[in-house]
Amino acid sequence: MLKSFDIYNQNNILKIIVAVNLLLVGTASLLFTNRIINKLEQREMQYVQLYAKALGYVIQQADKLEDVNFVVTDIIQTNGANAVPTIYVDEHNEPAQHRNIDFPANLTDTEKHDFLKDQVKLMRADHYPIPVNMENGKLGLIYYSNSQLLRQLNYFPYALLAILGALSILAYLSFSSSRRAEQNRVWVGLAKETAHQLGTPLSSLLAWVDYMRTDPDHYEPEVTDEIEKDIKRLETITARFSSIGSIPTLKDENLDEVVTQFTDYLARRISTKVKMSVESNLPATLTVRINRLLFEWVIENICKNAVDAMAGVGELRLRMLPLPHDEVAIDITDTGKGMSKANMAKVFTAGFSTKKRGWGLGLTLAKRIVEEYHNGRLFVKSSELGKGTTFRIVLKREPGMLPEVAVPRKKRPSLLTLRGPKKAA
Repeated sequence: MLKSFDIYNQNNILKIIVAVNLLLVGTASLLFTNRIINKLEQREMQYVQLYAKALGYVIQQADKLEDVNFVVTDIIQTNGANAVPTIYVDEHNEPAQHRNIDFPANLTDTEKHDFLKDQVKLMRADHYPIPVNMENGKLGLIYYSNSQLLRQLNYFPYALLAILGALSILAYLSFSSSRRAEQNRVWVGLAKETAHQLGTPLSSLLAWVDYMRTDPDHYEPEVTDEIEKDIKRLETITARFSSIGSIPTLKDENLDEVVTQFTDYLARRISTKVKMSVESNLPATLTVRINRLLFEWVIENICKNAVDAMAGVGELRLRMLPLPHDEVAIDITDTGKGMSKANMAKVFTAGFSTKKRGWGLGLTLAKRIVEEYHNGRLFVKSSELGKGTTFRIVLKREPGMLPEVAVPRKKRPSLLTLRGPKKAA
């Protein structure tokens, strides 16, 4: 056990290390990407400023320059401004020139003019315009937006965060899966070792029962028979522990018979102040595919939790009824202290318990037996503080119509008073 807990602590440490590394990598990448984006924005602004100066120079010296295209196009293109969308607006606030603007197809000249005006409004929201000094003290403005490369880089941090988030989820699932697998190995090993250790005292107890029956001075039939039943019960428990970790064999069993026989046994071993009753709305011959040993374990765990919730005083009712979609249900209701909504959400969690004793595994194992081995469902149907709780087990049955049960069969398990100390749950 110590080894397993060390493994859990190591997994927690590894989770922290992975989380810290992912946080560091993510932070460093975001800072580095932000730095690159800022530098590119500065460079593109410098390109546009150079373009504005060149354009102003061309306008002022248009009569003296022989090749205006060489100044505006060739020089600016070599400095990278060809990648930046720009729109030159003259002194009348009208678009006069544009570069790297993608127009929708099949636009007329008027529509293109209106499109450029709309683009100017969008560009104005992104960047301050760059002034163009013209002759006679007039000013034009160049509006611009980010290049395609810079726009793509702006989305990079979000993509990086998504990748890191996915890696974090994968790492968490991987560690959680390994931890659950290790827990399963520990519990399977513990269960099988428990079954092995129970074998020797059981054999000895059987020998003592045989001895009591052959000794007329100590033979009391009722007591001896009940002791033998308890020994057989321990053998059943041993068989249960031995089967943990293996795929159980399911057989067609009479559900009414399984539940009533087991509750008859259980009623004699819980507090006499708990009134137990069984009601069946199922046909007497209805069978379901279950593993009887494991299914009785489920009933036992739920009933014993109910007795604990009632502090040994109250009423415990079991009701079997048909459901739609070829299902049957077993409702187990107690008159105990009930549960809060928070506890209802955690009641099947391994290790959770409101009792001072116990490991909080009974209901966890019960849920696993029902859902994983019997393809059924186990859940808290209802609970109210101070009034009690109802657990529901749902199982599949053979498809087809069920005959109606005119009068529900009700039974209160018989109680047998034993000599000697009373056995408590």
